[in-house]
Amino acid sequence: MAAARPTVLIVGAGVTGLMAAVRFARAGWPVSVLDRGRIPNPSGASFDQHRVIRALAPTDPVATRRAAALRARWLALESLLDAAFYRRIGAVTAVPEDQVESAMNSARAAGLDVSLVVPSAMPLVRFPAGSLGVLEHDGGVLMADRVLHAAVRWLSRRPDVQLRPGQEVRAVDAEYGRVTLAGGVVLTADVVLIATGPWSRELVDVPMVLHRQTMIYLRPPADLVPRWDHAPAVGGVGRDGRAWLAPPGQGSLLKISSDAVCRDVPSFDYAPPDDARIWTSRLLREPILTDAYRYTFVAAKQCHYVTDAVSGGASLIRLGPNVWSRTAAGGDGFRTAPLAAERIAEAMAA
Repeated sequence: MAAARPTVLIVGAGVTGLMAAVRFARAGWPVSVLDRGRIPNPSGASFDQHRVIRALAPTDPVATRRAAALRARWLALESLLDAAFYRRIGAVTAVPEDQVESAMNSARAAGLDVSLVVPSAMPLVRFPAGSLGVLEHDGGVLMADRVLHAAVRWLSRRPDVQLRPGQEVRAVDAEYGRVTLAGGVVLTADVVLIATGPWSRELVDVPMVLHRQTMIYLRPPADLVPRWDHAPAVGGVGRDGRAWLAPPGQGSLLKISSDAVCRDVPSFDYAPPDDARIWTSRLLREPILTDAYRYTFVAAKQCHYVTDAVSGGASLIRLGPNVWSRTAAGGDGFRTAPLAAERIAEAMAA
């Protein structure tokens, strides 16, 4: 008699949960995905127009190699899910001139196809003084909402996958692998993954820090739209080199954010007077765009994400024999989402 296939229960239908569902469904494991809202959930932390994909960490060759491998995973997923969601438009990282040689060495050691860019070659963007750009030709942006919709379409066609929207989880028993829903229904599985993003703090006892991030969305003037259509993503810009932009294209707006406007908050509803206005105004004043006054402000988004309180980044933690939790750190959490299920599968097989 064939051995029973392990069952998987995933709480949270953001990018981590959906990528994990795809991984386990491909292995033939019965999978159930729960979410408190719709699937995919437009109010979830993963739902957005785009996420920048760049591999270069100028002073960290090891991190650069890992990130380069991740890009190959996303290309494979694009093929598997039969959806076009990766815009290979390149990604530029602004680097101080005295770090350019180190950055180029890191890139080449990781097998990246890169070249130097002088600021005058990108007149739409203001580079920090004394910096040059390192262009990753294979970099670009993931159209984030398209990733989620593509995964849902693929999963919906799998007979052993159940997508269950509108399911609010009230408690998780990590020792016994039990998930309790509102109303008292208890679910169990051979593998349980808690991937509810910033809401994970309500379900698992893991030290996490809650962050609030401001992002702004702009519309370029009509005469610049053709120039932006094939412009690369850019990081390392802004007053202190902590900002990045995802260019408009394929129906998306231009998005700008910066670590300078990321702050720790005690709760979702923490709202000092004029919080959104103050941080949005600060981001709008960042020296990122040439002739910024010509761009139309469309919207600002105040999003939340959590990081591991010890490492300060994304982490995958084994809470019990068969229960896992993933904290996801903003854009990095999206980019590294395909790794979570791989690590769980490896651990369960060991």
